[in-house]
Order: sequence, then C-alpha cells, then structure tokens
Amino acid sequence: MRRYETMVIVESDLPSEKRDPLFERMEETISQHGGMLIARDDWGTRKLAYEIKKKSRGYYLRLDYCGNGGLVSELERFCRIDDRVLKYMTVLLEKDADMAAIKAEMAKAEAAEASSAAEDADAAEATPAQEDAEKPETAEEE
Repeated sequence: MRRYETMVIVESDLPSEKRDPLFERMEETISQHGGMLIARDDWGTRKLAYEIKKKSRGYYLRLDYCGNGGLVSELERFCRIDDRVLKYMTVLLEKDADMAAIKAEMAKAEAAEASSAAEDADAAEATPAQEDAEKPETAEEE
C-alpha cells in the first residue's frame, strides 16, 4: 500500500451541518476502497493566499491515509464534482508504507492524545482548588 496526504479546502461559509457530512463521505470513500485513514486534521478557517472562486477564506482539512491509486482517483473525482470544494491536492508520502509502523504510530498518537486529555482534566480540577485557596488569603489581608 502507498501512503498519501490530501489537503482539501472547502468554502468557509458552509455551516458545520453541511461541512461534516462532506468530510465523512471522504472518509467513507477511503474505507470503501480498501484504504486506511491514519489521521484527520481540521485546520479550520484560514485566509487564502489568493482568491479562489471569488472566495478569500477557506476551511482546511488534511487527510493522511494508506491505499492504492484507484482510491486516490475516486477521492479526487469526488472533490472535482462537489461544488463546495474550492481546491484539493494529493501528495504521495511513501511508495511502500509499512503497515505495522503506521499502526504503532497511530497507537502512540492516541496514547498521547489520551494523556493530554487527562492532564487537561486534572488541570481543570486543580484550577478551582487553587482559586479557593487564594480567596481566604485575600480575606485575611483585609
């Protein structure tokens, strides 16, 4: 299998109710054609370097996946047909991707995400406790 990265720019004024099904359809296309989605990064709305279809802003999405050439052709065909897609670009990252290494990379990323979520939860719990500790000190000073 080969590893690809596709960057998609859609209209920024699309509400999330219309944007999310578009991205989900791309993910379904990857899985239907025997591919494996490695990562999906929503970059959000950004200013374009130049106007595309009279739009100066776009919503960016990056898909990192493994698959064959037929998958890329189908994904690009979908992007070409859909009017909501302003631009897209697919880049070959690896000609012969090592699936074991990719799965290990995905597991490591999930573990890092879970630990950062746990740290955020701990920080959120610690913040009110620190505020409570600070309040009596200010009361004693008065």
